[in-house]
Amino acid sequence: MSVTAIGAGIAALACIGAGLGIGIATAHAVDAIARQPEADGKIMKNLLLGSALAEATAIYGFVLGVLIIFMVK
Repeated sequence: MSVTAIGAGIAALACIGAGLGIGIATAHAVDAIARQPEADGKIMKNLLLGSALAEATAIYGFVLGVLIIFMVK
């Protein structure tokens, strides 16, 4: 297995994982807002914070994958 494949796999898994995490969090937030509409401000704030952290994790994974592809040769 080549280093390029490993780096590409890490980058892809990081992006897929973040996408799934954000999607699941959004679904749960919508469900929570539907159950308690008066708490939508708190729920939305936590949703945005969690989405930002998941997206940052995806970017870190992507950068790590690109570094592995181009630096380990």
